[in-house]
Amino acid sequence: MAYFGCHLSSSAGFLAMGKTASSIGADTFQFFTRNPRGGRAKALDPADAAALCAWMREHQFGPIVAHAPYTINPCSAEPRTREFALETMTDDLHRMEAVPGNYYNFHPGSHVGQGVEAGIAMIAETLNAIMWESQQTTVLLETMAGKGSEIGGRFEELREILDRCDYPERMGVCLDTCHVYDGGYDIVTDLDGVLTEFDRVVGLHRLKALHLNDSKNPFASHKDRHEKLGQGSLGEGIFHRIAAHPALRELPMVLETPNELPGYAAEIALLRGGK
Repeated sequence: MAYFGCHLSSSAGFLAMGKTASSIGADTFQFFTRNPRGGRAKALDPADAAALCAWMREHQFGPIVAHAPYTINPCSAEPRTREFALETMTDDLHRMEAVPGNYYNFHPGSHVGQGVEAGIAMIAETLNAIMWESQQTTVLLETMAGKGSEIGGRFEELREILDRCDYPERMGVCLDTCHVYDGGYDIVTDLDGVLTEFDRVVGLHRLKALHLNDSKNPFASHKDRHEKLGQGSLGEGIFHRIAAHPALRELPMVLETPNELPGYAAEIALLRGGK
């Protein structure tokens, strides 16, 4: 059975996030490593991190997902922006070792006119600079909607990044349902076909987590605007199929829908088969 969760504020601390997740019927969650629009991170509390790890074992949580801030762009045309991405991601990965065995997800970035190949090369260069052989965190490339000069809107782009990484065993992919649908992969009418294509290009063994989001925009719009489950162009049925799919049902699935906690609780109940 899949692990379901939502995005939670990390301001209250690790253990508080675990307890909040449990209170709404979740057994995983996602959090930003720092201000999503800035660069500051609160001081790490090792005791709090250890308490969360114990809580997760006790409550049979699946892996949790840390999300890098939106402000990083490892393939920017600006050297200082690339340097900021390297510094931030390095710090994040070392901090994540306090909660070992979990995931660190990031948006690959935008090449801003330099070209896809140049962008891919810079992303891989950053990953090779920040990762190390014994790290216990798996880094996830998020599938993107392909707006503007985004990297990651096509499975082939993700595969090229993965192929250039020095530690492929510590790399994976997070599939965002809104993003792939907006990006032109029709999971609503051909979920199995899209997964077959993902397996051919990237490999299903590299799919480690999902973001479950409906979309405010139509298929292949390349817009990336999330909607509550069943209230957008994807419709409710696809999320039940994803939750039950044999290739996906053991993975952590995180809601990034425009909700507060009661709304997330209702969506998790819906995914588990309730009303």
